[in-house]
Amino acid sequence: INEFFMEIETVINDLIVILEKEESKNGNLIQSLQNCNGGWWSNKAYYQFVSNENPNQVGSEWQFLDNIIFEHDTIGTLIVDLLKNNRIGGLEFYDLLN
Repeated sequence: INEFFMEIETVINDLIVILEKEESKNGNLIQSLQNCNGGWWSNKAYYQFVSNENPNQVGSEWQFLDNIIFEHDTIGTLIVDLLKNNRIGGLEFYDLLN
């Protein structure tokens, strides 16, 4: 999987550049992306930063807030899972689902 894509850090940096070009209201999202580290491929199309064990339950790290969809020039549609605590849960590489 990793050899097909550019490094996750490069994808995150590309998203930050897109956000910086749009509007200043994206400051929190930019900071959340900058704080992403570690992570793992949980399946062929999803790179996860936060455990989704017991999602949206009391005490779970995964408290879903919203999805943000980007169109990336190289990898296609990318869906960012934004969590309530200003964290990024993961990145879904939508074009790999088919």
